[in-house]
Amino acid sequence: MSNSVTLRINEIFFSLQGETKTVGIPTVFVRLTGCPLRCQYCDSAYAFHKGEIYSLSVILEQVEAYGAGYVTVTGGEPLAQKNSIELLSMLCDKGYVVSLETSGAIPIKNVDPRVVTVLDLKTPGSLECDKNLESNIGLLKPHDQVKFVICDRRDYNWAKAKCDQYDLGSRVDEVLFSPSFGQLEYKELAEWILADKLQVRMQLQLHKLIWGDKPGH
Repeated sequence: MSNSVTLRINEIFFSLQGETKTVGIPTVFVRLTGCPLRCQYCDSAYAFHKGEIYSLSVILEQVEAYGAGYVTVTGGEPLAQKNSIELLSMLCDKGYVVSLETSGAIPIKNVDPRVVTVLDLKTPGSLECDKNLESNIGLLKPHDQVKFVICDRRDYNWAKAKCDQYDLGSRVDEVLFSPSFGQLEYKELAEWILADKLQVRMQLQLHKLIWGDKPGH
């Protein structure tokens, strides 16, 4: 393996998966530096610029040291660094269950098909809705997931319309509705979902409920 292939890494840490279908499972997180979006509710703005250059071999060594079976590559926006594609494939080759958290503002066509892509479609309340590359939806695999962060009723209605427009419930493994932390009451979103009998998974951010809003968790 060539040490000339590098990525700028903000942090590598071990925690419980806070979201998605594998919530609660011990997972190694590889957080890449940089993101072209500026969502108003972003909880990882510290990853926009701070980071160190690591070779892929060093990243793999650090991941392996935790002895976990699950790895999530996140950001920022991981796909903003082209070498993230190679990292994802190498993690799969090592036998990890690998997930990618992406905004979907960058094409996912070259992502290894073994990776579970969690596509975060940006709602109007994010203030980055116009960055959605909706052509990515046609590239989603049956084991992938689509996530909506819901800030208010307008966001909820928008997300519900996208689910219908693209038949997301049949296209992907999970459709995730997440209340924006500190902006929408959990109970309110739950009641909307129940009233409409939506076939989605409502999720809370487990890591924030346990450790609060701080890096490294």
